[in-house]
Amino acid sequence: QLRLVESGGGLVQPGGSLRLSCTASGFTLDHLGIGWFQKVPDKEREGVSCISGSDGRTYYRESVKGRFTISRDNASNTVYLQMNSVKPEDTGVYLCAAGTLGPDPSHYCSGSDRSTYDYWGQGAQVTVSS
Repeated sequence: QLRLVESGGGLVQPGGSLRLSCTASGFTLDHLGIGWFQKVPDKEREGVSCISGSDGRTYYRESVKGRFTISRDNASNTVYLQMNSVKPEDTGVYLCAAGTLGPDPSHYCSGSDRSTYDYWGQGAQVTVSS
């Protein structure tokens, strides 16, 4: 079965840290572009960060630059999103997605077209609150 599974979500206080994981089963993430997306009720899904499969080039949404870091570990078939200095507006369901994509992650990180990616996870809830 081909699956992407997110983990690591939860409740965190403002200013705290959290690390999300996106692990694939049934296929390898090597050479695939990966994206992390945020979904908030009554708002469109929005790209947070993406990483290319060819050279590891990264893209970050402006509001998370300097706070979030995307990385990949091919040995464990996992992509991570390290979230530091979190803010209440970071709250939402975080979904990861994977696909055969180009070298520039900025081209596929808007989140507006679900069909851009071949695989999607179910999402992990992140709540930033005191």
